[in-house]
Amino acid sequence: MANNTTRANFLLLITSIIWGFAFVAQRVGMDYIGPFLFNGIRFGLGGFSLLPFIYFNRKRKDKSIIEKSTNYSKLFIYGGIAGLFIFAGSTFQQFGLIFTTAGKAGFITGLYVVIVPIIGLFLGKPTNRNTWIGASLAIFGLYLLSVKTGLKIEKGDLLVFAGAFFWASHVQIIDMAGKFDSLEISVIQFFSCSILSLIFAFIFETINFQAIINAYIPIAYAGFFSVGIAYTFQVIAQKNAHPSNAAIILSLESVFAVIGGWLMLGELLSLRGMIGTGLMLLGMIISQLRQKTGIR
Repeated sequence: MANNTTRANFLLLITSIIWGFAFVAQRVGMDYIGPFLFNGIRFGLGGFSLLPFIYFNRKRKDKSIIEKSTNYSKLFIYGGIAGLFIFAGSTFQQFGLIFTTAGKAGFITGLYVVIVPIIGLFLGKPTNRNTWIGASLAIFGLYLLSVKTGLKIEKGDLLVFAGAFFWASHVQIIDMAGKFDSLEISVIQFFSCSILSLIFAFIFETINFQAIINAYIPIAYAGFFSVGIAYTFQVIAQKNAHPSNAAIILSLESVFAVIGGWLMLGELLSLRGMIGTGLMLLGMIISQLRQKTGIR
């Protein structure tokens, strides 16, 4: 059991590293193609990368049991709704990355781990004191990171912050769809997001195939690694990891986003920004800690 937990935590750490560096890939991708096209291709690649896992997963199960236990209409409804939230979250995030750094986007996106229990409260799901302490620290950290003189928040940061609410809502949708196979839900949501993104790309963006070819490295990383491999690692790991520990480890993606932005893009944070990111990370961690008499 201890070995399984150690392996799970290691896979979650790898996942957070992949997701953290994905912010760099997403930002670099904007040098070549538009946000809608980038998301359309990367989520499509991510969906295709999961199909083999679904095939082998179904192959080792009794087909008749799968057919009887799966309500396909509800599966596609939940998957489609989840895909709609991913589309909204990734669109705000991708447009935000045009105007902000990969590191800041990583930390601001990570706020969804604080927003999730707050949204849950409005859905009748009780929360605990740590959530409010963590939220307060994270909000103050966001203020130090993003709000400038005259109480003006940078455009890119505001867009990414709006996206964090959709990522948090997406978590709630996936929680409601918990009885369905996680891989199957994922493929449906990824393809739904891909189709919506491509529709908007053909309407609002110029499609240049040479530009797509030039952006193959960030697209491949964001598609196969960030969506396909990292998600699969997360699914495997969370079978043996405590939910709160998993959330804390995954929140480290924001740290790796800063490291990736520094190493690959030369992005630097001011002292005020570093204090802000530190408070945000602390807030994310505290919000996930269990209390002895708590609810989580």
